[in-house]
Amino acid sequence: MSMTAIVRTDDSKPLLGFWIYIMTDCVLFASLFATYAVLYQNTNGGPDGYQLFNLKSVLAETLVLLTSSFTCGLAMLAAHRGDRRQTILWFVITFLLGVTFLTLEATEFRHFVQMGDSWRRSGFLSAFFTLVGTHGLHITVGLSWMLIMLFEVIHKGLGRITIRRLTMLSMFWHFLDIIWIFIFTIVYLRGAIAP
Repeated sequence: MSMTAIVRTDDSKPLLGFWIYIMTDCVLFASLFATYAVLYQNTNGGPDGYQLFNLKSVLAETLVLLTSSFTCGLAMLAAHRGDRRQTILWFVITFLLGVTFLTLEATEFRHFVQMGDSWRRSGFLSAFFTLVGTHGLHITVGLSWMLIMLFEVIHKGLGRITIRRLTMLSMFWHFLDIIWIFIFTIVYLRGAIAP
């Protein structure tokens, strides 16, 4: 058996496992979207999305997160070229954009809660906070993973295993961007339309 075949076999098992994880996350988010679809009109006399959502703020969140996906892609291109400095630079920018996104999302949540529109007020708000909050939790996990990988790249360089790990991180980050596009469309755009 050639060394190439051994490398491919070694890489294929973790990547297959990671794809299975991504599929289970798809099921999780599909369940949350289905719950939101059932509950989005259950406002219990409270505000609905049209009254709550500020599309300018949400558009800023969206642009920040989509830009972070682009910079993550640039980081991976640099990693595959073996350019450690550029890989670190682009992942640091991606990390900062991710933190900016989370800050904007936390600010929105805090504003809703201060106005008395927390997850306890209605089925709509409960489903909203659960769906968007679960995405935010995934972003937090992605940022933590990114810090770990930055530490690894700084101290160990760009070996085969590190690049494989960066590839999985990149797949996870792009997956979260795709989920956000669905949240932006189904939750915010649909909710901002007058009933």
